[in-house]
Amino acid sequence: MDPLPSWNDGAAKSGILDFVARACAQGGPDFVAQDERIAVFDNDGTLWCEYPLQVQVFFALAEVKRLTQQDPSLLDKPAFKAMIDGDVKTLMSLPKKDVFEPAFATHAGMTVEEFHANAWRWLRQAEHPKLRRPFLHNTYAPQRELLDHLRANGFKTYIVTGGGIEFVRVVAQQLYGIPPEQVVGSSTKMKLEDGPGGMVLRKLPELGSFDDRDEKVVNIALHIGRRPVFAFGNSDGDLAMIRYTLGGTGPRMAWLLHHDDATREFAYDRDFRLSALRDGLDRAAELGIGVVSMQRDWDRVFADGDETPNGGNA
Repeated sequence: MDPLPSWNDGAAKSGILDFVARACAQGGPDFVAQDERIAVFDNDGTLWCEYPLQVQVFFALAEVKRLTQQDPSLLDKPAFKAMIDGDVKTLMSLPKKDVFEPAFATHAGMTVEEFHANAWRWLRQAEHPKLRRPFLHNTYAPQRELLDHLRANGFKTYIVTGGGIEFVRVVAQQLYGIPPEQVVGSSTKMKLEDGPGGMVLRKLPELGSFDDRDEKVVNIALHIGRRPVFAFGNSDGDLAMIRYTLGGTGPRMAWLLHHDDATREFAYDRDFRLSALRDGLDRAAELGIGVVSMQRDWDRVFADGDETPNGGNA
């Protein structure tokens, strides 16, 4: 039975299947002990749709009005003002860290449990404005199959994302079969409080770690404690994680997903400020990184429901 039915036959699919088989062939030259079979995946743009804005940014758009009413000085910050104005063009032009600041600020003051409930309430009903599909239906079928195939062969799968760690933990188990303790992401600082109902963690309006670029590697070391042998990303923000993966000894594999399918999803790479893919495309062959073409290598894109062509370029 084909473990990757949503992947078209080709170099990417055969390469992945061959790598997994070799890593699991006990006694073979490329055998990887099960404890070392660590696979890391970016989330936005790698496991689900991130265009024209990441899902958590859309969530922040729905929440930020409340924040600016409480503290009008926030409107002095370009990302907050652009969100209030619905100015997607400005948001796309800002540095990724600046755009995510309002996303992290929207849950300041909440307990972790309150934030999870708030995020889940929004995710259950929110719809992608261009694809006209619920955000929860915008995960990629080929990637979910790949996660299942890796786990079936003794790999432990992690999400390492620039998105908020608590936001992704709300959906990681349901969407990807990845438990919350195997999600690594950006975080705000928190404080422990002793309230009437017992001890709670309350989120603060202060960034703890922005899990992008080099910080992904730092957080892999802090949260996972092993160098991955398999990595999958889609932007230059994932290059450090990918190069760290490939830099170890023994068999290694890493991929970048190229969004080049304007019919079934979106076509974008170098000019997408929030998640650009420039260096990765230019240096993939030099660095030993495989490039997966969404258009060429995937037979289908979305895991839930029929494909919904958007009929236009990014």
